[in-house]
Amino acid sequence: MSMGRGIFNGALILLSLLITLLLGGVATGRAADIRVMSGGAVKPALTELAKPFQNETGHRVDFTFATVGTLQQQVAAGQRADIYVMTDAAIDDLAKKGIVVAGTRTDIARVGVGVAIREGAPRPDISTPDAFKATLLSAKSLAYIDPDKGGTSGIHVRAVLERLGIADSLKAKTILVPSGYVAEFVVKGEAEIGIHQISEIMAVKGATLVGPLPRDLQKVTVYAAGLGTGSASADAAAAFIRFLSTPAARAKFAEAGLDYRE
Repeated sequence: MSMGRGIFNGALILLSLLITLLLGGVATGRAADIRVMSGGAVKPALTELAKPFQNETGHRVDFTFATVGTLQQQVAAGQRADIYVMTDAAIDDLAKKGIVVAGTRTDIARVGVGVAIREGAPRPDISTPDAFKATLLSAKSLAYIDPDKGGTSGIHVRAVLERLGIADSLKAKTILVPSGYVAEFVVKGEAEIGIHQISEIMAVKGATLVGPLPRDLQKVTVYAAGLGTGSASADAAAAFIRFLSTPAARAKFAEAGLDYRE
């Protein structure tokens, strides 16, 4: 991204935030603490978008990032937040349970699953399911999110490997990452190939996104935000959710690899 484009996008974000404020999106009188429980795929964009929002409103946004499965377990154990950012299905489930306010679900991002290699390494062929299968079988090592930890991409990758009939063949050379960025293991040389959601590959310096999985093997996940019931900072939290759906915020999501289109 050029410096001019970066300045333009920043100006758009600030302009959209000011419009939100002028429309009465944030309660006046005191700064609020907004607690957000979020899936890791949207972390790069969310943390960046929180900065101008905090600067202009004085509100503080505190994030807890984890796999969606882990977040669901935490919620089931009684942990609560002002805003939940999870898959659309997970937000709908929380609304049914009365944990998210009905009607507040706001879709903010779309992300696909991609393949990562270390910067400068030869780019493998992943253009077709057969090519992808051959690449994995010939790789020295592979890393992806541990599906048993509830990671959206990990669950999908396990299903893909089983579908391709190579799950057992790859076990001995596979690293199951409990949480965080799979591409970090690739950059450190611990895995030759990483498979993760595209936004989380793009967030890692030193990693190269080879491309998305072949269409027949792809999974596109929609991430949505929902307002928590009983929030002590409901006005401020609702304003932040509205801000996340502005055109400028959507541009930031797209820049971070969170506007997947086939």
